[in-house]
Amino acid sequence: MLNDALGTRDRERGPTGPADLLMRALTDPDFGEDGHPDPAEVSDEELGTLLVAALRTDPSAPRTMRTAGQAIRAEARERQPRFTPAACRRLFDLLVEESEEHGGADLTLGLDALQHCTGPLPDVSRPARALVGAQLEKDSVRRPYALLAVATLAGDETLGAAVARLSRDVGPIVADETAVIAGLTLPEQTALSGTDRDSRFVPPHVDAWRRSADSPAYVAFARRALEAAADRTDAIRAGEIPYRADKAFTDREITSLGQALRVALLRDEPWLPGLFDRLLPGLALAPTAARTLPSQALLYEVVRAAQDFPTPELVTAIRTVRRTVRHAGVPKQLGRMLKKVDAALAERTDVALRLPRTDFTAVDGGSAAGGVLRRTAGDYEAVVTVTETATLTWEKDGRPLRSVPAPVRRDHAALVRELRDLVKRLNAQLATLLRALEGGFTVDTVDTVPPYGRWRAELAGHPLARTLVGRLIWEIEVAPGEWRAVLPETGEDLPDAPDDAAVRLWHPLRSEPDAVRAWRELLTERRVRQPFKQAYREIYLLTPAEERTGTYSNRFAAHLVHYRRMFALFRARGWSSRLLGPWDDGDGDEAERTLAAGEWRVRFRHTWSESVGDDELASTDRVCFDHRTEGAWREARLAEVPPLVFSEAMRDVDLFVGVTSIAADPDWTDGGAGRAYWERTAFGELTESALARRDVLERLLPRLKIADRCTLDGRFLRVRGELRTYRIHLFSANILMEPDDSYLCVVPARRPADRAVFLPFDDERLALILSKAFLLAADDAITDETILRQIRRGA
Repeated sequence: MLNDALGTRDRERGPTGPADLLMRALTDPDFGEDGHPDPAEVSDEELGTLLVAALRTDPSAPRTMRTAGQAIRAEARERQPRFTPAACRRLFDLLVEESEEHGGADLTLGLDALQHCTGPLPDVSRPARALVGAQLEKDSVRRPYALLAVATLAGDETLGAAVARLSRDVGPIVADETAVIAGLTLPEQTALSGTDRDSRFVPPHVDAWRRSADSPAYVAFARRALEAAADRTDAIRAGEIPYRADKAFTDREITSLGQALRVALLRDEPWLPGLFDRLLPGLALAPTAARTLPSQALLYEVVRAAQDFPTPELVTAIRTVRRTVRHAGVPKQLGRMLKKVDAALAERTDVALRLPRTDFTAVDGGSAAGGVLRRTAGDYEAVVTVTETATLTWEKDGRPLRSVPAPVRRDHAALVRELRDLVKRLNAQLATLLRALEGGFTVDTVDTVPPYGRWRAELAGHPLARTLVGRLIWEIEVAPGEWRAVLPETGEDLPDAPDDAAVRLWHPLRSEPDAVRAWRELLTERRVRQPFKQAYREIYLLTPAEERTGTYSNRFAAHLVHYRRMFALFRARGWSSRLLGPWDDGDGDEAERTLAAGEWRVRFRHTWSESVGDDELASTDRVCFDHRTEGAWREARLAEVPPLVFSEAMRDVDLFVGVTSIAADPDWTDGGAGRAYWERTAFGELTESALARRDVLERLLPRLKIADRCTLDGRFLRVRGELRTYRIHLFSANILMEPDDSYLCVVPARRPADRAVFLPFDDERLALILSKAFLLAADDAITDETILRQIRRGA
């Protein structure tokens, strides 16, 4: 009987295989307290059968049964179960029981089971009719897409009743959507039900949207719906529809339009920019002088859709409407939401490189040549210049001025505000472009970077982007399998290649060591400062220890870090993580980030440790990787992770630890385990990022005026002063003094770097090391008594 329940299985396991034991743990109150097998050991089909049994577990069941049920449900969230026809039928019966007992059931569970059924689909029309009938009796339907799919299983009569109920008093947009979904095939309906939401504030996974975007009928509806919404706002502005604040659309219409917009954005439909120019002003501006909006709710839903699937054109439209909306609180809320939109756009490398020119050239009377835009304001001229960033300066008769002239502030205040806002938008766009380029390292950049002809025009020749793009190393496929690397900033002629030739960013992992050294020498010699670390980029290769552990890395485990700083870095680098602290379930989490266009996921385990005064500490743990297979995450062996994905993920983790470790805190004085860690790590072995600093210093030191006082000594930069000799650690920037290795505490200023020293990339720790080196090389000129007392103590 147990074998029948478990379906097909490996008979060699006998009656005590992991699946049998888990089923006993779920169903036998006398199973015992010795634990149960790991659900990861069962097959996908066995997991499906066990999941049905786990869903039947009563909250009042014995602890062993509840623990087994929780473990199985957790495993089902990590990988995709498969279901026998019998398991599918039992699941639908279970849903009917839940609906009768609790007034509702998760219909998507049944649809998912049918989608992953291992045999002929069972007849579930009777339970489907019961489920739909119970839902139609309610005042509101929470998940209409799933309901229509289950109604299709119940038969034409039930489907017709569901369409009639869902189309009642909802307006033409929702009625059109309901009719479209009812006409889809069951697989299409099931795919769309994956985007069904209890709340429009909680978006589904991107895979659900991708499946919905593959339905031609729903894509056609999406365009009709969004154009109908724009037509309605046009009619409100024209006075054809009476204006009522925030009543232009119902809640149900807002949800449907949000769904439609996400599908269109995911497909990057070419008609969207024109629609944005109509719809967003229509949502944000009352046809009167009122400070209200026709639909604040739909405006925010549009921005939430932009957080899921941003495009440069939508970001520009949101920023434009934000400047014109009259409501006092809406611009602030849009500003907060736009920060998430910018971060999401940087991750969407397939569209983020499409930098719009309009923000730079569409100012009346302006011109954009060579990254410079000029505007006249009386006797003065405003100059917007784009190099590494966009800046606004003022001139008179060709002479630069230190600040905005008083006559301009008085007579041209609107122009000043307009240009200052333009500079902010340009800098946001440039930051997004750089983040997208750097994030593209883990993606097949051949698919994200435009082909050679468009790359020359849209990136290398773009008046805003070229100063950034020109300082990066690019590879062009001049012949099949033959790549030529170029650095446009050097003025070298671009290679002769067809317009459709592939282009990608150069990465040191794909190059020979001699080529890497040559590029580093060139950057230093030509004083080319790259917008992000590329030629000096750290490489992280699989170690023998990681080959032995197999599925996890302890390379960055057992560090003590300033937790809030690390949490902020998670957000800045596109990682997601719960905020930890001394509360229930706040003791540990796995920060995670998806890479390679969502095909890989990296997880970084960390645990809240303690509070030290106003500071909070966390300890770091292992790093693991998952691969998306059949729509579910499966833990992968480290050897299976693509080298670029592994290297870039580990680089992020190294950054988190290197920047936030208490070992890099020169003022750390607390005792206990934290002090022992500080003493062990503050002068310990170098990480990859510290080794990269050492490589830079080897090239920079001979060019410095203190070159005769500096030498590299293993993990340290050794600096000879007039009073003593010092060793600066290349990881922590902490200082030891010879001959007794006494510690010298030098707390950095807010901007510690000596910016007069050329660095080929931005590295605050390297700048700090050089700043300390210049200070200590002239230690007889130090006037800070707290530093002098430490130096004199052992001199």
